Amino acid sequence: MARRPLPRILSSGTASLARGRDLARTAADSATDVLHPLLVIGRGLRILAAAGRRRWSETPKDKRGPALLLGAACVLVVALVPYGPLLALVTLMAAAAWRGRDRTPVKTGPSDAEAERLGSLYEALVPYFSIPEDPSPLFAHGGEWDKAFSGYEFDEAGRLTRLHIRYPAYFTDGEASSRARIEALLHAKSGRGREYLFDWDEEGNQLDLSVLAALPTGIAAQPFVTSPGESVLGFTDSSSVQRTLPVLEGEQPRDVPPVIWRTGPRSTEPHLLAVGQPGSGTSTLLRSLALQALRHGADVLIVDGGTSGEYACLTGRAGVLAVECGPVGAVATLEWAARETERRLIATHRAREAGRPAPEDTRRPLWILLDQPSVLAHLAVAEGGPDPMNHLQVPLRHGRPAHVTVVVAEQFDHLELLHDAVWQHTRARIVLGPAAIQQITDVLGLPPHTTPTSQVPPGRGYARLGTGAVHRLQVPATPDPYDEGTHPGYRQAVLALLPERQQGPAGAAGAAASVAPAGAVGPPAGAVGPAGAGPALVKVLDAPEPS
Repeated sequence: MARRPLPRILSSGTASLARGRDLARTAADSATDVLHPLLVIGRGLRILAAAGRRRWSETPKDKRGPALLLGAACVLVVALVPYGPLLALVTLMAAAAWRGRDRTPVKTGPSDAEAERLGSLYEALVPYFSIPEDPSPLFAHGGEWDKAFSGYEFDEAGRLTRLHIRYPAYFTDGEASSRARIEALLHAKSGRGREYLFDWDEEGNQLDLSVLAALPTGIAAQPFVTSPGESVLGFTDSSSVQRTLPVLEGEQPRDVPPVIWRTGPRSTEPHLLAVGQPGSGTSTLLRSLALQALRHGADVLIVDGGTSGEYACLTGRAGVLAVECGPVGAVATLEWAARETERRLIATHRAREAGRPAPEDTRRPLWILLDQPSVLAHLAVAEGGPDPMNHLQVPLRHGRPAHVTVVVAEQFDHLELLHDAVWQHTRARIVLGPAAIQQITDVLGLPPHTTPTSQVPPGRGYARLGTGAVHRLQVPATPDPYDEGTHPGYRQAVLALLPERQQGPAGAAGAAASVAPAGAVGPPAGAVGPAGAGPALVKVLDAPEPS
């Protein structure tokens, strides 16, 4: 039996339906183009009506009557004005067209320039994140970068600010050298002159790259809200610490995350070493620490090996025992500091044996600040005298139970002249100024978690306390107030923190007596100022205060 053919309408139905859909789509597009202004105005009227309804519902009931009266008066005025209804209608249509206009579409992907930058970065990572044995490599020449880069952000200039990278599990992310190669490559390809943070997730095989904002440089020395035994080394990123301090940046109050260094008998990092290049801010750091220690009632000894006079503002101040800048005086001052440390230990030991608290004079903090001591050591040895650094071993080794804190600031060129005791007992470390990653690693014991830049402001660097993490650091601006070339506001801030001057030799003798009690080894002659400056412990400067 022969099969009967299908009806014509059924056999040609598919083609007819396709032509019908095309005609309907074309008609709809044409109608949309023609009616687009009406659609925009209708959408705007709907938005205006919703806004008016919302405004009416938010109006209190006791104010709705006056609002209706005011609206009726406005309608009456518009109706009586010549061409008023027409102008009102035109204004309403214009407002509706404005509110119903098409909004700017949301950006859902990178632009052509951004995609090209991401593609070049992907191609640069291929030799590091791929091996020939991988059957389906995540990184391959000519591959798709969007499979490896799951998140990215760009700034207004088109430079990369954030990037989330997925890398293969066989990459040796546990080796510091492998991570360093990737970080150096990303730093070079993403743009130099900025500081990048690299967050490695070794468990998830992911790497987050982000650009760090610059640390604030306008915070001057001021009375920080800290307890005795705490010193503010500087300020860091909010993601590094869980504490903030209220400070004034210029005239604006703000809360910033600090790097707090704790000293005293319970401290695990009782001494500090700061290293930098000339002009990097190590002297600024020492002045900042000296002012904070004096504010908490400590005694301060300063040995200025740079002989630049940057600590003259502290000479003769209450609590400042000595400001020495000569080799002979430095030897005598550090010898007295070593004997004072021994005296405190003996007095504390005897008091504990007798079941009494330690004497008050042994619990008063003593700070020994040395700026470039290698210079004085070299001069002392050249003159045939003893090395002053030999007397620093006792305060370094036994200073913590005796409430003695030692801070040493040195330059990179003279690090080999530092004694082993300084390296062994300064568990708090700071590197300031521009430095290579290897130099920072040699001082701190760990490489920085960011990429150092070649141009940094004074006081900018890295800090590490003991075995903790490496923090970015910006030291508060504490310039020499006698230097007229510095910012006037910073100079006045330092002058406001300086203690009062001791009046005359009698006051200096009284200060010495309060520091060295009966039976203690007294300070050496000429312990203040250059060698042979006199027997007084504190030298009072008669120079007037700068305005």
